[in-house]
Amino acid sequence: MSNDYPRDMVGYGANQPHPQWPDGSALAVQFVINYEEGGENCVLHGDTASEAFLSEIVGAQAWPGQRHMNMESIYEYGSRAGFWRLHRLFTDRKLPVTVFGVAMALQRNPEAVMAMIDANWEIATHGLRWIDYKDIPEQEEAAQLLEAIKIHKDVTGNLPQGAYIGRTSEHSQELCAKHSHFEYCADTYADDLPYWRESLSGPQLMVPYTLDANDMRFASPQGFNSGDQFFAYLKDSFDILYAEGLAGAPKMMSVGLHCRLVGRPGRAAALARFLDYVQNHDKAWVTRRIDIARHWRAQHPAPA
Repeated sequence: MSNDYPRDMVGYGANQPHPQWPDGSALAVQFVINYEEGGENCVLHGDTASEAFLSEIVGAQAWPGQRHMNMESIYEYGSRAGFWRLHRLFTDRKLPVTVFGVAMALQRNPEAVMAMIDANWEIATHGLRWIDYKDIPEQEEAAQLLEAIKIHKDVTGNLPQGAYIGRTSEHSQELCAKHSHFEYCADTYADDLPYWRESLSGPQLMVPYTLDANDMRFASPQGFNSGDQFFAYLKDSFDILYAEGLAGAPKMMSVGLHCRLVGRPGRAAALARFLDYVQNHDKAWVTRRIDIARHWRAQHPAPA
């Protein structure tokens, strides 16, 4: 086997580091609200076709050169109604949130941004657009990331401290590593704990995200069909990780949410049940992603 294989297939192995979560917590739980509505593919945004990803229309096809009015209205539901339902669920319980905010989407809804700030939610960047970057040239992707950072600062008042591009290219992690104000990158699903990767710009802290404990499964062919399935999957994930933490190997659990998906009433009910379930466990640390990153940096600094 070649020694210069660029992937790490071993990770922490059998001897994971103890994260030393605050107050002896057995599990760090991190809720992400993806705010993408208004930054998706749309000919109004200069794109060649309509959006086809993560909506109620499972298996939708992009419409070249045309507006897809049904698709547009599904995304509009997220910003008009779904966001506020999620906002109430979390603020009523005083639970912290990290928002993965697409810059163009944040720009289109100042009232929602102000509500995020007032709730002391972290707003990380989710890139300039909610589009697929795999075929975009590296220089163009770099320019769009710079534009996203500029807009993010304009609309929130601060530089983003975390990054999650989502529909990445092979260059996305390295492009994020070039910006020192990013304290973490979430474009990985490789572990249940944060870890350091060596980038061309130096050590980069990766705080893994999730595609399984994620409401996107409501919009995929093999996924959740009801809120009960969503709740059961989240509960089972939590129970396993919580038990492992009590046994001496604490982990983190990410939960991915979208305003237009779990923001629908029949799904929000399942999320509410899970939030209440988590709050009934006194060794669960519900926190923002930036707080996990800073804790990890303090407890497990970048290797020399």
